[in-house]
Amino acid sequence: MCNLYSITRSQEAIRRAFRVMRDRTGNLPSLPAVFPDTLAPVVRTAPDGEREVAMVRWGFPPPPNLGTAPVTNVRNLKSPYWRGWLKTEWRCLVPVTSFCEWTDTRPKVTHWFALKESRPLFAFAGKWRLWTGERKGETGEHSLFAFLTTASNDVVRPIHAKAMPVLLTTEQEWDTWLDGSVNEAVTLQRPLPNELLRIVATGEKSDRLSVDPES
Repeated sequence: MCNLYSITRSQEAIRRAFRVMRDRTGNLPSLPAVFPDTLAPVVRTAPDGEREVAMVRWGFPPPPNLGTAPVTNVRNLKSPYWRGWLKTEWRCLVPVTSFCEWTDTRPKVTHWFALKESRPLFAFAGKWRLWTGERKGETGEHSLFAFLTTASNDVVRPIHAKAMPVLLTTEQEWDTWLDGSVNEAVTLQRPLPNELLRIVATGEKSDRLSVDPES
């Protein structure tokens, strides 16, 4: 279950790749280590139909009677609780350059996965919502996100056998996730083909690009 990822491409690279018309992130720094319950950029469709990027906190409130810990990853889309957030207005793309999984050994070892050594942009298939309560010491209305997981492919399975994030790598997939019907969107919940993913770092607590070749 992915609970650490990086987004180290420039703000302009994110706007360009995901065809963002409105940027609400302010001065977005490089984020070589994004952990649960922190703010990170997501791309979504605003009420006026414009595609925007905004800072949203990672972690949904859990379903009733399942504790209080934020839910970062979602797999069971047959659950009425999660399926209700699959409407187009609640879908989002979570920009990513790499994600981390730990081995089950002791001590655990981090492995960072990316499309290439150059860390090109891709996206997690995310969902977001508004929620009122207390997070990180702040009480009020919060924008929150989580992303979908699926079965691990052959690259991830030796490190983390149970699941991997749903990775969207093409403009067509990004558009389908943001704008397609629910039936079209859920077809994207599948493992990324093995040949499109590789391990790019091991043993690191963050994944930092020294140069952004797309900026």
